[in-house]
Amino acid sequence: MKTSRNAIYGSLLLLPAAVLLWTFTYQPILVTIVDSLYSTPRGRRPARFIGLDHYETMMADPVFWKSLVNNLIYALTTIPLSIGLALAMALLVNAGIRGRALTRMAYFTPTVLPMVAVANIWMFFYTPDYGLLDQMLRPFGLGGNNWLGSSETALGALIAITVWKEAGFFMIFYLAALQQISPALIEAAQLEGAAPSQVFRRVTLPLLMPTTLFVAINAVIGAFRLVDHVFAMTKGGPDNATMLLLYYIYQVGFSFWDTGYAAALTVILLAALALIAMFQFGYADRRVHYR
Repeated sequence: MKTSRNAIYGSLLLLPAAVLLWTFTYQPILVTIVDSLYSTPRGRRPARFIGLDHYETMMADPVFWKSLVNNLIYALTTIPLSIGLALAMALLVNAGIRGRALTRMAYFTPTVLPMVAVANIWMFFYTPDYGLLDQMLRPFGLGGNNWLGSSETALGALIAITVWKEAGFFMIFYLAALQQISPALIEAAQLEGAAPSQVFRRVTLPLLMPTTLFVAINAVIGAFRLVDHVFAMTKGGPDNATMLLLYYIYQVGFSFWDTGYAAALTVILLAALALIAMFQFGYADRRVHYR
């Protein structure tokens, strides 16, 4: 009797979260999968079942493949750079340096800046001839670069913005994890004659692995949901050089108003994120050293 009463209480406590999860996560996913199998309604013409036609169109869509390749390059570049820079900054501000509070604030400031402010700052940096980057490169004869207007540099310019903006956010998690490591572990390794690099590799880094997994998951999600930087600065150009998958979904769904094809693209994006999550929780989680 007591066990069943506890089960009822537990179910009631979980019910609000379950309702929210179904309403805002699972139901939209199912609706999106169903919509991807139907044509886009036009005026008085209702949607009709077309099966996998949208997916066949996708296989022959060069913009889709371009956006997918760009997104993979973007993710494989921004994720390790952001995590590595965040860890380096956390190690620096966790040490006993002068002006530590000011340094922490400086590192974290890009995270809290609104997107419009970030876009304006970096548009000034990237302005040909008059921008900060060209002004710094001009003495070396390397000025006159159209960073956002050239297909060779536009994606790299967005990558730099993302690393600059996200590293400070990830630093906060690493800093909190570093402050939870017992000094006794570090002292014991030092008494055993371990060099600073060995202490970091054998003691600090393994104890930071749970935080690294958490940060990596957030970095992956962020890499595949980027749309605001692209919308504010490049609109996917030039020549689709900065077209990322989520921005292409937005463009297809809201600019071209092809909701059926946008739903199919969304299913592919969800499937890619699901595969990455399975790898992270299935493989990477087993290599994490929990305390």
